[in-house]
Amino acid sequence: MEDFIVNKVAQSGLITLDLALYKPVPGQVVGLDLADFLFQRLILKEKEFRDHVKNTQWETYAGKDVAIFCSEDAIVPIWAYMLLAASLQTYARRIETMRPDELEQRLWKENLETGLKNYQWVDKRVVVKGCGDEQIPEAIYVAATNLLVPQVKSLMYGEPCSTVPVFKKK
Repeated sequence: MEDFIVNKVAQSGLITLDLALYKPVPGQVVGLDLADFLFQRLILKEKEFRDHVKNTQWETYAGKDVAIFCSEDAIVPIWAYMLLAASLQTYARRIETMRPDELEQRLWKENLETGLKNYQWVDKRVVVKGCGDEQIPEAIYVAATNLLVPQVKSLMYGEPCSTVPVFKKK
């Protein structure tokens, strides 16, 4: 009698979800620090600010998702953000007022929502991949959990050979 090795993981019907696949394309999100347009990075002088805006090469933002933020504790009037947004309008794909890492997370969540809608998760056994080369923010795991729990039979974290149970439908 021959002994056969049975791959129970392959027979389990588990679906592995790699959240790194939904990360925005590297370089897609760029930051525009308003402090770079300020006198001594702290004071907005209107004429100098407008000159800097006028002389900026906005083409470098073509097709990018731009996060406008201010890295300094400066008082900046709202119109300054509006002027930057207006200047970016014909070039940037998207313009938001937040730090670049926040915009990247927002886009990541949107990619995840779109991607998960394209697959039938109802009553599936899903493992959210826990190891990999990509550093994945906690917010992305929470977003995936929120999207999957209402649909799946069970949700786990880790690798198919070593999972941590997260949710099981009763």
